[in-house]
Amino acid sequence: MRRSATLDPPPAGAGPQPAGDWHTVARLLPYLWTWRWRIGFALSCLVAAKLANVGVPLVLKEIVDALDVRDDAARAALVVPVALLAGYGLLRLGVTLFTELRELIFSRVTHDASRTITLQVFRHLLSLSLRFHLDRQMGGMSRDIERGAQGISSLISFTLYSVLPTLIEILLVVGYLALNYDRWFAAIAVGALTLYVVWTVKVTEWRTQFRRRMNEQDSRANTRAVDALINYETVRYFGNEDFEAGRYDENLREKMRAAIRSQASLSVLNLGQSLIIATAVTLLLWRATAGVVDGSMSLGDLVLVNAFMIQLYAPLNFLGVLYREIRQALTDMERMFRLLSEQREIDDAPGAPPLRLEGAPAVRFERVSFAYEPARPILHQVDFEMAPGTTTAVVGASGAGKSTLARLLFRFYEVGAGRIAIDGQDIRSVTQASLRAAIGIVPQDTVLFNDTIRYNIGYGRPGVGEDEIVAAAKAARLHDFVQALPRGYDTMVGERGLKLSGGEKQRVAIARALLKDPPILVLDEATSALDSRNEQAIQGALRVAAANRTTLVVAHRLSTIADAAQILVMADGRIVERGTHVQLLRAGGEYARLWALQQRDAEPGAQREAPAPA
Repeated sequence: MRRSATLDPPPAGAGPQPAGDWHTVARLLPYLWTWRWRIGFALSCLVAAKLANVGVPLVLKEIVDALDVRDDAARAALVVPVALLAGYGLLRLGVTLFTELRELIFSRVTHDASRTITLQVFRHLLSLSLRFHLDRQMGGMSRDIERGAQGISSLISFTLYSVLPTLIEILLVVGYLALNYDRWFAAIAVGALTLYVVWTVKVTEWRTQFRRRMNEQDSRANTRAVDALINYETVRYFGNEDFEAGRYDENLREKMRAAIRSQASLSVLNLGQSLIIATAVTLLLWRATAGVVDGSMSLGDLVLVNAFMIQLYAPLNFLGVLYREIRQALTDMERMFRLLSEQREIDDAPGAPPLRLEGAPAVRFERVSFAYEPARPILHQVDFEMAPGTTTAVVGASGAGKSTLARLLFRFYEVGAGRIAIDGQDIRSVTQASLRAAIGIVPQDTVLFNDTIRYNIGYGRPGVGEDEIVAAAKAARLHDFVQALPRGYDTMVGERGLKLSGGEKQRVAIARALLKDPPILVLDEATSALDSRNEQAIQGALRVAAANRTTLVVAHRLSTIADAAQILVMADGRIVERGTHVQLLRAGGEYARLWALQQRDAEPGAQREAPAPA
């Protein structure tokens, strides 16, 4: 058996596909086709199980007829039909044997398809742009993935284990009734089945709106709950526990109302189904009883018709549930496939080569313009070059576009005009993986995984040894702090690293970047959360780390970037000044003003003023 291949995600520009049940099924089929031989064998077991199941009432009929003797002499000489009894037992065993064999064979298909699709959706979501993730709420999206994966298993299981076996059994039973008995038997069975299916489909379609509404409210409630729990500190800071609970309860109440309507409509569905089945079984038994009375049917025939109907209508009792669950599974799968069809805003060019570097590269921003939204431009014709192995610092007020430079360098967004080149290679012409492998970053807002300190440092280069992790921690002045912890490097940092202070988180981020050892380094307020003593020590480590790298520093405290090869002063998305620290001070412009302000604030006993925002 071949293992399922990981299918390629949809190409860039492939927007959401048309909705529809058949379209959703069509998207699932390629994942199942990989296991076609296993599926064929499982279907063979299914048919064998149904043939055995239909054979049980036939053998039971023969046993009853063999025992139904009216002549006293014949009854005295009666011998128990051992062969028929043995056949009856073997058929019963065969039903279970082939059913379990089918489930055993098909189990791998179901789980593998669910695993493959879920993994593909996960990979695709990671490949989507930062804009997509900023616009989405993770709580609701995670539930869509979870329900979609469960929907795949439900659809396959219900179809193979319930719907398809029932259809095969219906064909076998109706065919036998039509060939061996009065045409009214087949007519009653087919009529009842048709009415049953029509009633089930119509009522289920009507009540789907309540289930959909219930799921929507469930997703909204989950999104609000996750959002509130992730932002636990903010909720507690403002004492808004009751406010968040009220918002959550609002969605829970809407979900409850939709669930009550759904249950009421289910009762209507079940009542109608029971009426149809009871009427059909009564009519069939009446015809069979009349046949026994007039001698056209034997007692075994009556037992056979009754057994057929019990076998046939028992699974039909769950047809409404099956139809509803299948429709829901298709809806859940459609929502997950819709995520898979989300357009990738940033994609590698066809045949894009990896970024080729030899040592620290030159980085060039050539007349770059950019806007997150068309009505709100951020950068205007930004043009500068970072020489190989040098440090370029960017300063300016909040909203000037400093951090946007780093996002564009990582190619989280495409530039609106101009280009960014590394050693003369347009970053849009190389693979994103090679580009981001060449850049390390220490962000201003460090978010850590809810794992150990070792894992978070090692994330810079997965698979490295303990010695390299410790060396990076020492370089980031983190090792002594970690050693003082009871569990050392195995200490859990909590959700988003909330168990650590801001300075401790930032030092983890610095160690992670140092461990990556990239030729290009971005320091976005890399020491903003550190105290003055630790900041000076870390600055020394960062200078050593940046010595042989091309480094972009976004800074607020000008004293930390005084030795940069060039300093860019930005305002309103434009570079308004550039030069070295000494040159800019002599120019007496915006940089000199900021320097004087910060120097005055740093004087002992001086009245503290709000520093210019970074």
